[in-house]
Amino acid sequence: MILQKLVSKLSQMLITLVGVSFLTFCLTYLAPGDPAAMLLEAGDTIVSQETLDKTRAELGLDKPFLVQYVNWAGGVLHGDMGMSYSAKKPVTDKLLEGFAGTLTLAAVTIVFVLLISLPLGIWSAVHRNGWQDYLVRTVSFIGVSMPTFWLGLIFLYVFGLKLGWFPIAKSAVTAQGIVLPALTLALYMSSKYIRQVRTVFLEELQQDYVVGARARGLSEKAILWKHVLPNAVLPLITLLGMSIGWLLGGVAVIEMVFSWPGIGNMAVRAISMRDYPLIEGFVLWISIVYMAINALVDLSYVYLDPRLKKEAH
Repeated sequence: MILQKLVSKLSQMLITLVGVSFLTFCLTYLAPGDPAAMLLEAGDTIVSQETLDKTRAELGLDKPFLVQYVNWAGGVLHGDMGMSYSAKKPVTDKLLEGFAGTLTLAAVTIVFVLLISLPLGIWSAVHRNGWQDYLVRTVSFIGVSMPTFWLGLIFLYVFGLKLGWFPIAKSAVTAQGIVLPALTLALYMSSKYIRQVRTVFLEELQQDYVVGARARGLSEKAILWKHVLPNAVLPLITLLGMSIGWLLGGVAVIEMVFSWPGIGNMAVRAISMRDYPLIEGFVLWISIVYMAINALVDLSYVYLDPRLKKEAH
């Protein structure tokens, strides 16, 4: 069963990647503006048509659309996504450079999210309809309503400019510089996670096995951590997997606000400079990350859910 599921997932991923890559290449091809002209024309510099045609030929932009796509797709299959127009270096190298910062930011953010949302969500569920529950739900509602870029700017102004605790604009991966962007993302994501955790725990607390555990004299603490928590993990894994995929795809707005050297920041700059190979590589990267995370989440169910595990064996 696991092998069949894996083969099916890989087939779906391959078909999706072909469709996404073709659509992305088509959109960049139809986009207004000439990347060769933007690459050569700096300020008021006037470039001759001969130089422009030569540059377009060097970049392969003079060939028909299908020829360009087939050449690019063939290079991708061999691990070559082309050369970045603006950076003059392989797209793969640029993506790896941005991925290092994005991966670090995603890891710290997920840790913050779990530390904030799990205790508050469980606390809210245990004290259902109490003042604790209303307080947590109100705070989470406010957190969801606040735009992340606005919250990030507030953090920069208060903790960066006024108090001077953290750097305002430092394009480097540092322990001090990662706190504010990670905390901004974590507060926004935790507001959603708290509601999900609360809902899942409320459903589990009403199950028959909880009633039976209480009848046997087990303490509420033992019931909560030894019985309810393992059963509540499965629904949360899907949400966690989607969040990881979203973070690894690069959170462009936050990375731009905090000048964080991540893949999202890199993608925004690539779009502004018409760096088509970098844009295409970025979209392909996001697609692979999302599908890989979803496949891992689906496969993890087989090992975490006893019913699926028994069926697989």
